Formats: sequence, C-alpha cells, structure tokens
Amino acid sequence: MSDDTYLEGRCLIAMPTMGDPRFERTVIYLCAHSEDGAMGIVVNKPLEDFSFAELMEQMEIEGCESDQTIRIQFGGPVETGRGFVLHSDDYLHDGTLQIAGGVALTATIDVLRAMATGTGPKNSILALGYAGWAPGQLDAEIQANGWLLCDADHDLLFEADLDNKWHHALTKIGIDPALLSTDIGDMGRPN
Repeated sequence: MSDDTYLEGRCLIAMPTMGDPRFERTVIYLCAHSEDGAMGIVVNKPLEDFSFAELMEQMEIEGCESDQTIRIQFGGPVETGRGFVLHSDDYLHDGTLQIAGGVALTATIDVLRAMATGTGPKNSILALGYAGWAPGQLDAEIQANGWLLCDADHDLLFEADLDNKWHHALTKIGIDPALLSTDIGDMGRPN
C-alpha cells in the first residue's frame, strides 16, 4: 500500500456482515495506519457500568468537578485497561499525537487531570482500549467488505448521541442503513 492510500484520520464503518460482535455497528476513527498495521478508537460504544468519577477515584485524581458528564467508552478489545482520549487539538501536551483535521490522541494521565478540572480539550472521547490490526490485516478486512470508509468530522466524532453515529456515518456517504443486507451470497441468481 502506498503512502497516499493510508487511512489515518478517516472512519471505518462496520458492515452488517461483520462477524465479530465486538465491532457490530461500530464506527472507528483510525489514529494510525501504515505498512506496520493500524490502530483506531471505537467512537460509538459506551461502557455503561463505569463512570468518569469512578475512574478518577481509582486513579487517585482529585479535583473532579461534580457536574462532569464525561462518559467512558469501549475503544476496542486491545489493552482494555488502558485509557485513550481522542480529542480536539485545542489541547496539545507532551505525549499528544496530532492526527488530522484538528483531531489528536493523548494517552497520558495529564489529559485526565485536565478533563477532571475542566481544563481539558473542548471535545473529547475517553475510551478504554483500542482496535488494532497487524500489517495488511485491515486492508484485507476492507477488501472482504467488512468495513466501509467515510471522512471524519467533528460532528461525527464528538456528537453525544452514540446510538445514531453508525447511521450518521452511513448517511454521510450516501447509504441508507435500511438497505444494507446482512446476507452474503449471490443475490438474484436463479435456483
């Protein structure tokens, strides 16, 4: 794959035929994609049983504003005990990776402290874990019609309505989600 075909900074949209239930109806922002593999953050799967306040307490970070409504999300099945903050690039510090289009990724405790005190990035997703692919693996999954691609934008990434992000991503590329089939095979072939 040549440099101009790497997908860093774009979103993957899981097809209904996705065989892995961890990725069913997911939208994944690709933070890195190269000949060495790919890494992304799922942007539409909340973790219902774990709060930001509980995380701050576990990490012994004080100063968490009581009105914080930061949700923790499932970022992917790799390193699920590690936190990643996908965010707007108005917050840039040591350890921040600037990706594309005003989006950055930080995986240090400093960003959590900043978020706890209200001095963090304007827009953010706090995710536990990430999605990762070995060299060539993601490319093969795309060729096998496991994923569609769309351009990322701040609305898609940071909108609060997680339940509709998958639909939003599909309609962004002109696809009606109701018309996607979960069946694989030769449609219309005579018996």
